[in-house]
Amino acid sequence: MKIQWNKLWLSLLPLFAGIVSSLLTGDSFTYYEQLTKPLFSPPSFLFPIVWTILYLLLGVSFYLIQTIPSPFTSTATLLYLTQVFLNFLWAPVFFSLQNTLLAFFILLLLWVVVFQMIRAFYRISPLSAWLQIPYLLWLTFAGYLNLSVLLFN
Repeated sequence: MKIQWNKLWLSLLPLFAGIVSSLLTGDSFTYYEQLTKPLFSPPSFLFPIVWTILYLLLGVSFYLIQTIPSPFTSTATLLYLTQVFLNFLWAPVFFSLQNTLLAFFILLLLWVVVFQMIRAFYRISPLSAWLQIPYLLWLTFAGYLNLSVLLFN
């Protein structure tokens, strides 16, 4: 399979959005460390590791659906771009604005969009869809963390 470089850059968008979002939130872990967190809250150093892996899986998955001709590609692309935007938005709302309620609603919307994206990806490439299951599971866990922080603080 020959790499289609013109399509590869869009696949890296989640990684770049994550980096920019991280830069916008600055020293966000100081705020997070001060919060009352729920049981099963992972240590702060784990978050960038997990998110980097998820962004890479998302990129690989999106690259695959771009390279397979399908009438569902435009819908899948719209859902992909929407979830990148919502994912990008969550961190500044949670950390910089410290608005855990709005962040939770953004996360709920993100979960729904990712679920729909997985369904759209599946129509094009089942492998692409399966690569997104860890992302959906992590978003579910993030929802638990976000809601717990909202309720405890």
